[in-house]
Amino acid sequence: MESITSLALDRWLHFLAGITWIGLLYYFNFVQAPAAAEAAKDQGGPGPAAIGKYITPRALLWFRWSALVTWLSGAYYLMVAPQYSLHGAFTLGIGANNVALTTIGMGAWLGTIMLFNVWVLIWPNQKKVLGLVAATEEEKAKAKRIAFLASRSNTLLSVPMLLFMGGASHGLPF
Repeated sequence: MESITSLALDRWLHFLAGITWIGLLYYFNFVQAPAAAEAAKDQGGPGPAAIGKYITPRALLWFRWSALVTWLSGAYYLMVAPQYSLHGAFTLGIGANNVALTTIGMGAWLGTIMLFNVWVLIWPNQKKVLGLVAATEEEKAKAKRIAFLASRSNTLLSVPMLLFMGGASHGLPF
């Protein structure tokens, strides 16, 4: 059993990384993508190159690593917190008759899907779009669409994921 201090520090890390991850997710979907589209249409402006060259790679670095830290710190918390178990969360508390375990398990599954999207769909395809790996124009167009759909899926999944994660400790009735 872990000390209260280590559990509190882990939870703090989980929240901080999660705020960074979801904040950047919303930034990409609600700020950067529309701004890049407007910049591409602006005939007299600098175009979207500055965003793609200087801002996007740095934001994606923070995005993908905050996603991983969020997931790992959450998994650690589920493993060591006395009221939860990692196995119990990922089996949705079946047989345990534990509503909080079922609730946090739903959040953990949504977070896992979102982590998969970040590392397997968004990041490899964004590397093509940004020119960090060689790709034809056709491959870049396909990569752009895949990254866009995965990012929008994560945006949609983020709301129920946050609801389930908070509901586990705040008594959300399910």
